[in-house]
Amino acid sequence: MKDAWVVFCTTPSREEALRLARAVVESKEAACVNIVGPITSIYRWQGEVVQDQEYLMVLKTTPGRFKALKETLERLHSYTVPEILALPVAEGAEKYLAWLREETEEETP
Repeated sequence: MKDAWVVFCTTPSREEALRLARAVVESKEAACVNIVGPITSIYRWQGEVVQDQEYLMVLKTTPGRFKALKETLERLHSYTVPEILALPVAEGAEKYLAWLREETEEETP
């Protein structure tokens, strides 16, 4: 398995997705974020079935940066319970994975 994860997170607006994406890329918690949408989400919330328009962020990170990424998303997200799901990458283009690792390396003083 490669040292890369794909993380999914939905937002209620494109503006919020852009704000969150910029924050996690600037902090090197994610190397790249794709924003897809609008999408239609149907889910159960507080006992009701809800249908909403949302934007899906597809974030690329490493396992070592996930905790910080998750904490930033939870802190800055407008949802009470934001969707934050991480999936390991089984394989990928080695040049892309090397770039991803380089872009998420923590700064050394």
